[in-house]
Amino acid sequence: QVQLVQSGGGSVQPGESLRLSCAVSGSIFSVFSMGWYRQVPGKERELVATKNNGGVTEYADAVKGRFTISRDNAKHTVYLQMNDLKPDDTANYYCHAVGILGATMVAYEGDYWGQGSQVTVSS
Repeated sequence: QVQLVQSGGGSVQPGESLRLSCAVSGSIFSVFSMGWYRQVPGKERELVATKNNGGVTEYADAVKGRFTISRDNAKHTVYLQMNDLKPDDTANYYCHAVGILGATMVAYEGDYWGQGSQVTVSS
């Protein structure tokens, strides 16, 4: 059984920082791509940042220069360092993983999502 377990999030004032973490639980050999999406009520979930196991990253324009995605491939964990947070960053943040290969070389098909972490930026 594979699960994505998130931690982090909370409420901060504009200009402050937060860090999100997400680990893939289970007996895992590798994960191709891990990343973060966010969603506000009434809107579609949107990409924040992704990073594959080759180091290729992608960021939404709205977060470039402020957010940094990193991975610990040995721990199958992804992080999102969020600096200079703005009220528009307020959302529920979801960890995402795809291309999960189990320790016995079993491929876990499809997209996997974390439970979500609320980030609120308000003065």
